[in-house]
Amino acid sequence: MKFHIRTCLIFFISITALFSQQKKLTINNILGDPGLKSKSIIGLKWFNDGNKFSFLKYDEAGISVYEHDIETGEEKRTLGGNELKDTYGEPILLRNYEWSPDGRYMLITGLIHARTVKSGGTFYLYDINKKEFKLIVDSEEEQVNIQFSPDGKKLGFVRANNLFITDIETGEEQKLTFDGSETVLNGVFDWVYEEEFSIIKGWEWSPDSRSIAYWQLDQSRVPKVYITSYDSLYFPPEEQYYPKAGGSNSIVRIGVINISSGETTWMNTGEEKDIYIPRIKFTNDPSRLSIQRLNRLQNKLDLLIADITTGKTTTILTETDPCWVDVYDDLTFLDDGERFIWSSERDGFLHFYLYDIEGNLINQITKGDWEISKLNSVEEEEGIIYYSSLEKSPLEKDLYSINMDGSGRKRITEKKGTHSVEVSPNNKFFIDKYSNVNMMPSTVLFNINGTEIRKLIEADMSVFNEYDFSPVEFLSFTTSDGIELNAAMIKPSGFDPSKKYPALIYNYSGPGSQIVKDEWSTSLSLYKYTQNGYVIFWLDNRGTGGRGKDFENMVYKNLGNYEVMDMVAGAKYLISTGFVDSSRIGIYGDSYGGYIAALTLVKAADYFKAAVSGAPVIHWKYYDTIYTERFMQTPQLNPDGYKVSSPLEYVKNLKGRLLLIHGMADDNVHVQNSVVFMNELQKANKQFDLMLYPKAMHGGFGRHYMQLISDFIYKNL
Repeated sequence: MKFHIRTCLIFFISITALFSQQKKLTINNILGDPGLKSKSIIGLKWFNDGNKFSFLKYDEAGISVYEHDIETGEEKRTLGGNELKDTYGEPILLRNYEWSPDGRYMLITGLIHARTVKSGGTFYLYDINKKEFKLIVDSEEEQVNIQFSPDGKKLGFVRANNLFITDIETGEEQKLTFDGSETVLNGVFDWVYEEEFSIIKGWEWSPDSRSIAYWQLDQSRVPKVYITSYDSLYFPPEEQYYPKAGGSNSIVRIGVINISSGETTWMNTGEEKDIYIPRIKFTNDPSRLSIQRLNRLQNKLDLLIADITTGKTTTILTETDPCWVDVYDDLTFLDDGERFIWSSERDGFLHFYLYDIEGNLINQITKGDWEISKLNSVEEEEGIIYYSSLEKSPLEKDLYSINMDGSGRKRITEKKGTHSVEVSPNNKFFIDKYSNVNMMPSTVLFNINGTEIRKLIEADMSVFNEYDFSPVEFLSFTTSDGIELNAAMIKPSGFDPSKKYPALIYNYSGPGSQIVKDEWSTSLSLYKYTQNGYVIFWLDNRGTGGRGKDFENMVYKNLGNYEVMDMVAGAKYLISTGFVDSSRIGIYGDSYGGYIAALTLVKAADYFKAAVSGAPVIHWKYYDTIYTERFMQTPQLNPDGYKVSSPLEYVKNLKGRLLLIHGMADDNVHVQNSVVFMNELQKANKQFDLMLYPKAMHGGFGRHYMQLISDFIYKNL
């Protein structure tokens, strides 16, 4: 095996401070020291004119909404304190808010547990000018997905799986659908759509506010699983509709409601019903709706344009891939009504393309052996788009501009690291949350050309002067079959190259993911181990993101194979350095990383002494349809792939120490996975450590979990 190292030493603190201070990082410090926590702007919302933004801020009155004026930098409180009380004088919890299109009203909602922000509960409409609450909409039934109409005159929402609208001026409520039930979902998604397509709002307004397009999912044929809570005398189970690989999905269709008549027209998405509809979006013509249709195996994605009055559809674009097609949120219809921007991996890397409205390609906008990350904004009059990209390196993210014809590409952000950007609606400013691996995030306001206006939050690294942290080293190495992998390492404090150290490999490893990035990490617990004499190492294996579709596609139909090979290659690299003890290498991960940790320990027993496996998938037949089949096809089509990818096949090989951890209320990777694994380990007379968290879901195990892992690693590695 040939190794070559590309190293960048990055220091968290100055050399003077590094050697003058020896404070140890503890779990109490990590959880309790506010100086170790990065700061960010909470609840950032641009106003439509782009000349100010609002945000949430804690002040003497509690949490309040503030406005920031771009020109002057002046900040003023808009709503908070005693103003946040309902008609009975009860305090209103401010967790989520939205502005009406004209800025006259502020909508305050609760939040529902979901993958991302999901508005719900009682909602309150506050009149900014009159300084009073105009509407309070409450119900004993669940309310979710509240949205203003584009004309600012109505609110739409879902209650008990039916769509409603409320007239803001009169307060009159109108019910739009009537068949919502436990199994028929209107305007909301089932569990697997939310989790695997990363979508929350199951409906949207037409641009003229006269229609609503929505998903309807019928999950009556989806099997149920039962999650038991043990905090009552007879512990009744909670039901969850959960389609497992190869099983039945919800039947999906798209309806469009005419607000004035209340009638729904169903869009024609084809005769095949075993499909997915991962995205819909109105064009700038309110009579035309775009629909993205994905086949069950997820290797063919069609873009349809529907006439909302007749339901007739036309396919204008099709994406295919020999493995799978990913779904993105970059589709943008231009104001001229004649063109749209689309993202695709068809040339091997994710790039932007410009089409006419009939689906004819005008030109590819971005091009190269690198990937775009996000379409931030479009300046149509100037013919410019602003986007985030990994062009410099898969480890870094910057803001760029480019002309729509593909000319004039320009990098706007300059500092090395990761820039997460929010461009103003008028395309004159952007807010940049910037960090790198040695610097906590700072938030800075810029002109669109990259000229700094003012710092909004400046990173304060002074507290780190108290701790003895080693530098981070970025590196790459080449596997025995010629694949170069990106990796990173932290050496022990007081590192002596003549000594032998234990090493812990941290991994996530899932398709499309990345953990080797030049950005601030919240995983401070990893540095605790380096202060206690451990090498910490992480890598982006084959199948991970940022390096093109071919690199990702390697894992197709065979999850776990290349991931474990690359963990072994990482272990071999560590041994080749001469300072890692080959008999004391461990691996740790949660979720997909927990799966790989378990699989690596049983498949590569000669290289790994211990593993911490949190919430692992133990057999892919136990996981959901959308995620699993995207990478593995169905168990019926790929039985051998499912078999060889499971740790159950290699239980007899276990030699090292295993710590298995799972939340018993996990609705994502069910505890069934760990129970089946436990059973096979016991049948093979293999000893292991186990921790179950009765009320925990998919992660979030807290202090006990952190101490548990620390104790296990110090004892067994």
